[in-house]
Amino acid sequence: MSEILSGKDAARAMNERIKDDARRLRKEGIIPTLGIIRVGENESDLSYERGAVKRAEALGVEYKKYILPEDVSQNELLEVIDEVNNDDKIHGVLLFRPLPSHIDSAAAENALDPKKDVDCMTDMSLCGVFTGKDIGYPPCTAEACMKILEHYDISCEGKNVVVIGRSLVIGKPVSMMLLKKNATVTICHTRTKDMKTIAKSADILIVAAGRAGIINKDYVREGQIVIDVGINTDSDGKLCGDVDYTSVEPIVSAITPVPGGVGSMTTSVLISHIVQAAGKKN
Repeated sequence: MSEILSGKDAARAMNERIKDDARRLRKEGIIPTLGIIRVGENESDLSYERGAVKRAEALGVEYKKYILPEDVSQNELLEVIDEVNNDDKIHGVLLFRPLPSHIDSAAAENALDPKKDVDCMTDMSLCGVFTGKDIGYPPCTAEACMKILEHYDISCEGKNVVVIGRSLVIGKPVSMMLLKKNATVTICHTRTKDMKTIAKSADILIVAAGRAGIINKDYVREGQIVIDVGINTDSDGKLCGDVDYTSVEPIVSAITPVPGGVGSMTTSVLISHIVQAAGKKN
């Protein structure tokens, strides 16, 4: 039986550190504050917003909402972003995506001040991830993967890490973060040949393919650590990952569950970025 890498346990430990940092800042007269910009009433946005607000309240972070109608104009949205950028009392900004089709999403995202871009939406923030410079913050989900490895004292140095998925949200940035930890990284994608052999060669396998159960027992071997980033719904309507947990878990050394794995860490990482940003204001 493999070790279960609980994102909930990792988040719990991280939350205590965030609370301490937020408490220290408040004593110095700095109230860490998140600005939430949401266009429309998309249920997935509302669900994430509820989770972020609940976590913020629990960890001593304030928030201010900017709720805009679905038919908001490009200029109106940019005006709100500019307002948030210039508000010194707001330290981090969460802009919900995808935006409506009539909005130029790239223009809206890059209008954010990278110093307040707590979920890596701007090109400048991505530049920070790829160059290792202190610009913005990495994507929360990508950093959640790294924080789970760190919590369980799993070193990446010298390890062969295979990342399945090449998105700018997870696959590419987490690969850069792994390289910074001196791992040797291989990125697999839909055009990769003989992915099973490559996946089996990994010491650490990070799966962010976006397809339920795509990785089964044929892709893994004994001794591996598997980080499942996927959030999907199976035929019974239950949450599941990109890894076929039932067939993989008995084989590998350690694995993150879904739910209760990477997703459980993501909101805590978001709040930690806000607190870090508030600290830089001091």
